[in-house]
Amino acid sequence: MSGRIPRYFIDDLLARIDIVDLIDAHVPLKKTGTNFVARCPFHSEKTPSFSVSRNKQLFHCFGCGVSGNAIGFLMDFSHLDFVEAVEDLATFAGVDVPREASDHPNSAPKKENVSDHYLLLEQVAAFYVESLRTNEAGKKAVNYLKSRGIDDDCAKEFMLGYAPDEWQALANRFDQHQLIQTGMLIDKDGRAYDRFRGRIMYPIRDKRGRIVGFGGRVLDDSLPKYLNSPETSVFHKGKEVYGLYELLRKDGKPKRILIVEGYMDVIALAGYGIHNAVATLGTATSQAHLDLLFRFSSELVFCFDGDNAGRVAAWRAMEATFSALKEGRQIRILLLPGQHDPDSMVREEGGEKFGMRVQQSQPLSDYFFSTLSSELNLNEMEGRSQLINKAKPYLEKLPQGVFREMMFARLNELTRSSGLDVSVKSARLAQKPISNKSQANRPLPLTLARRVMALLIQHPQLIVKVEQKEIIWEGLEFPGLQLFKDILTDVLEEKPANTAILLEHYRNHPNEKTVKVLASLALFPQDQKVDAEWVENEFSNGFENLLVQARKEADFQKLLAKNKKH
Repeated sequence: MSGRIPRYFIDDLLARIDIVDLIDAHVPLKKTGTNFVARCPFHSEKTPSFSVSRNKQLFHCFGCGVSGNAIGFLMDFSHLDFVEAVEDLATFAGVDVPREASDHPNSAPKKENVSDHYLLLEQVAAFYVESLRTNEAGKKAVNYLKSRGIDDDCAKEFMLGYAPDEWQALANRFDQHQLIQTGMLIDKDGRAYDRFRGRIMYPIRDKRGRIVGFGGRVLDDSLPKYLNSPETSVFHKGKEVYGLYELLRKDGKPKRILIVEGYMDVIALAGYGIHNAVATLGTATSQAHLDLLFRFSSELVFCFDGDNAGRVAAWRAMEATFSALKEGRQIRILLLPGQHDPDSMVREEGGEKFGMRVQQSQPLSDYFFSTLSSELNLNEMEGRSQLINKAKPYLEKLPQGVFREMMFARLNELTRSSGLDVSVKSARLAQKPISNKSQANRPLPLTLARRVMALLIQHPQLIVKVEQKEIIWEGLEFPGLQLFKDILTDVLEEKPANTAILLEHYRNHPNEKTVKVLASLALFPQDQKVDAEWVENEFSNGFENLLVQARKEADFQKLLAKNKKH
């Protein structure tokens, strides 16, 4: 395909992708502190020195010194050129790569800034939270939540809010064009009005904690009872699950993940100490859902209501799992008794007993064969024949491997047959060639200037602290002053959403190596918990001290020059 890849697309692609998921798909990662580690794929080593940061969206090997963002990883790991790596990354994200017409440079597609959308949705969520606390009608929502056993801590953890019952509550406060793009406003015949009105609001966060959409519940009997955000550039119902971010904050590698149907199920379970539940967003469980969840746990448990609708939903969910059951993955089914859902069940029997139910849930294989054969007489040849005809199309979807062979063997056993053809070919992934880089990573001495620069590179949003100041550069003196000014200027102009995007702007730049080193610096112990306020204070104080030292150094140099003249 001809034409250049637009710069805005590359930035938005890096904002969408989670580098942990990308690298984990090629090199199995293990969570350690705030980062993920593995043995480096680019040189031979016995102990892991290859680190991946979800916060920075960068990888770095402390052994051989290789580092970079998601594009750089694909270039190094798969031996791709830049364009091929971007195309591979776009495929991983499930988006198409746009191209600019090479002979019409001004005909590039208009930028739809994904980073701005994330920021807007965060602000909207904060507005809803405030409305829950201060809006007069919000008191009714608070009372409803309390009646469902939701306390203040739970409400804060899931950032619950309230959408005022007004047509222009958001439209009068935020940019209407962006509100329409993010699905928060409905534009009808040139008139824009709020999509969510008079509802309890449930922010939907992706695995990185960015708000991508909302769910809203009415407080009366009006319909629809629940309403979700529409599909947008940042929200895809078939790829997101509710509660995953909150789950991963508690445990980055949970033993199992419980899949339920509703927002309140997830929140109620969390209130009883069960923090490993997520919910699909009003859609059937998809292959994308399963692949997403299997990145964090090898065992998924589907939990459904005990009514007929719940049993139908259980079977539909099970149908979607067969093509996702690679080696090492396990799925179990939990059907609750009577008319219970997870919310009512955990409130009736408590978290401990509910947890026991989850542990004793039915293996997929048992559920599959018992459900298919429940109305068949396997003592008759006709019944056994029907079971084969029903089961075989599902089993043929299973990836090649031991589980597939055992499922066919179980079918043979139940039908007293030995004639079913089972492919025994084992699929093995060929090990990709790795480069041998032996050059040691030599860290730069951590001066105050480098620490401040590193903080800014690793947290580009800190540039707002610089914008608020009027800096008189004339008369300042310290080593690396020009580099410092260049980095400040670049961050001010580009406003990158994260370090990975900033690093991409330095590709093939004379300062690329230095910026990479600063981006990879460990500025605090890995096990130390730091929040945004700590980082802001560290940067602000360091920046002020740097300016003070620079002025003193400049005055000192002037004094030396004056003494030499005498």
